[in-house]
Amino acid sequence: MVQLKTKKITTACSHCRRIGDKLFLKGEKCMTAKCPFAKRSYAPGQHGPTQKHVKVSGYGKQLREKQKVKYMYGILEKQFSNYVTEASSKPGDTSKYLLTYLESRLDNAVFRAGIAKSRSAARQYVVHGLIAVDGEKVDRPSFRVKVGNVIGISEKGKKRKTFTDLSEKLVKVETPSWLALDTKANTAKVLNTPAPQEVNFNAKAIIEFYSR
Repeated sequence: MVQLKTKKITTACSHCRRIGDKLFLKGEKCMTAKCPFAKRSYAPGQHGPTQKHVKVSGYGKQLREKQKVKYMYGILEKQFSNYVTEASSKPGDTSKYLLTYLESRLDNAVFRAGIAKSRSAARQYVVHGLIAVDGEKVDRPSFRVKVGNVIGISEKGKKRKTFTDLSEKLVKVETPSWLALDTKANTAKVLNTPAPQEVNFNAKAIIEFYSR
């Protein structure tokens, strides 16, 4: 009898366990006792619970930081390396440019504004044409928002039940300093560029990884 190989399915929660840090990939679930990382903070796999602590090299830490950020923002290697290349071409602190490019993605801004529960949900909203920037529908998750842009719900999105009680949800949202919410209009305005202290990753370590 021939045994068929089954493809191992990687879940969002296993990413958190592999990295060893909560990446908030499942939205509100990550804030509850149901969070799989809170229950099983060890690495996934049959040897995870008994795996001994191994000292991680400098290279290993940089690699882990890169993987962590890729999982957080849902970006593939090619697009991620393009961000690093673009940031490296700018004068000044390369890590700050990288941070700005990642945080300024439209799907991330939608998530950060509280319009979506997770970045993956925000990406779906954008792809399906439910999000508008300055009143114009934008369906590209990687669209880069700029200072002065107003992010809101498109005309198509306003017809969806998904956003019927959005104003009530936004009242409870704590946004980063670079975004200002208008809970009556269900919009978020970009006030300035994202600040390093408002993200939980080390952009410099990632730049060093790609500089090797």
